[in-house]
Amino acid sequence: MDKNTQVPAVRVGVDLSKRIIQVHAVDGGGRVLTNRALARDKFLAWCALLQVGCMVVMEVSSSAHHWARALRAMGLDARIISAHLAAPYRAEGHCGKNDANDAAAICEAASRPHMRFVPVKSVEQQSLLCVHRLREGLKADRTACINRIRGLLLEFGVAVPNGSRALRLVLDELLEDGANEMNGLARMTLRRAQAQWRELDEHLAWCDERLAAHEQENPEVRRAGQLMGIGPVGASAAVATVGDFRQFKSGAQFGAWLGLVPKQHSSGGKPHLGTITKRGDAYLRTLLIQGAKSVVNTAHTRSDPISRWVLALKERSGWQKAVVALANKNARILWAVMTRGERFDPHHISLKPGATMPS
Repeated sequence: MDKNTQVPAVRVGVDLSKRIIQVHAVDGGGRVLTNRALARDKFLAWCALLQVGCMVVMEVSSSAHHWARALRAMGLDARIISAHLAAPYRAEGHCGKNDANDAAAICEAASRPHMRFVPVKSVEQQSLLCVHRLREGLKADRTACINRIRGLLLEFGVAVPNGSRALRLVLDELLEDGANEMNGLARMTLRRAQAQWRELDEHLAWCDERLAAHEQENPEVRRAGQLMGIGPVGASAAVATVGDFRQFKSGAQFGAWLGLVPKQHSSGGKPHLGTITKRGDAYLRTLLIQGAKSVVNTAHTRSDPISRWVLALKERSGWQKAVVALANKNARILWAVMTRGERFDPHHISLKPGATMPS
């Protein structure tokens, strides 16, 4: 096929990597037209030969949303698929994993009528998620820095009570105290570590300012932040990650997308449920679970229906299961609030279709 001839493909599977991009194109009858590797800078030029409306599908990766936006601007039907949904369609199974087979599996998976695709994020969504990713990294760096300072102090027999606040209050005094055995080099080193701690705090404050500005500018973030266990950070992450909540048919589907539903190993009419799937966006799922922990721990101070439900579940099934169940419930409530444009009401009692309010 001439390199300038239009490719008569109706569906293309793409396996992305940093330098080489594998494409697998098929026509309307499923016949393979090409399965070749392209240099990264040649990919868009090759896609320009495709017919307008051709489906181009790629796995979730760090650059998938960028390529999807570029392809949609060219008039192509760019979609993104989760790796775990494409893997079962690899003809050679786990033993035959390579770029060509992966591209073919992606192409085949995309042909299924009930396949679920990942929504393509806008530049604005990804820009805000950059702030969230940086904030998470800074939190980990700050924790490591604080633990490093504690460890260095212990080398000289100086123990500090748990908590960053306690260390912050006594660190200057410890570095000025001549009674301990630290020499000048050790004190200068710890001063450097202390300066790093302060710098990380400044970076975290900057991230929090950006998230606070997002909350002020976006009414959807403010609406999501009203839920118990969501908060401003979780609300900002949810809106930036999901975008349009109407892409999910129900709150249950949204909870499943987040990986907050149990795995199933059912057979012969006997249900066997395991731990949660942990699929979907790990960061957003973590925020929901962390927020649920605080709600469960303080549920005894409130009398709303959700808090009473959490307390009963905690008593019956334990703290950890109550936390995960509340995170799943919050995901469902979040979907309902965002799709209906309503304010969160902690005293609302949901009813199944056809049910009546208790007298």
